[in-house]
Amino acid sequence: MDRLSCLTVCGAILAIMLNCASAQNVHVVGDGLGWDIPPNTVSYANWASGRTFVIGDILVFNFMTNQHDVLQVPQASYAACTQDNAIGNLITTGPANITLDSAGDHHYICTVGRHCLAGQRLAITVSSTPGAANPPMTTPPTTPTTPSPTSTQPDACAPTDPSGVGGPTAAMGPAGGPAQLNSASITSLATTLLLSILSLGIALVF
Repeated sequence: MDRLSCLTVCGAILAIMLNCASAQNVHVVGDGLGWDIPPNTVSYANWASGRTFVIGDILVFNFMTNQHDVLQVPQASYAACTQDNAIGNLITTGPANITLDSAGDHHYICTVGRHCLAGQRLAITVSSTPGAANPPMTTPPTTPTTPSPTSTQPDACAPTDPSGVGGPTAAMGPAGGPAQLNSASITSLATTLLLSILSLGIALVF
């Protein structure tokens, strides 16, 4: 009877550890900045750089309702800051929680005014399983349509330069917050603890 009880306890501990190992990671977009007009056009690229995003993880967009919104779009619309071929519905009520349900590149923008052109957009790469950290996102450069060395148009508002995210600055910037434990790390820790507990259980039984 004592042996059965010991094995039952070990099984319960195993189930708890496996559940913790598969738990979702919650990513607060921008950390303290939230989902807002950033101080520069690479703020969200820097935040995403070095992070790991896996199917099942949750993105939290913290913003004030009626001041900002969030919309998932394809890469072309992300680069041009347009709503063309939007993926899903426009979310206008903040804060918004979005569960990552597919692997690949995901792009999000704010559609209010010229917020996207000012840098309020996010591009991440989602993996199907825990692995390498999210690489710095880059957008292929485009040829300016109105090159003029004497132009007085502010660079931050120029619609012909959609590459405000990524590039060397994004790669060299800070990771945007403390590193998070990914599922692989949790799984390794759980396995180590489980082996120790099972060894102790076997010793007690026999």
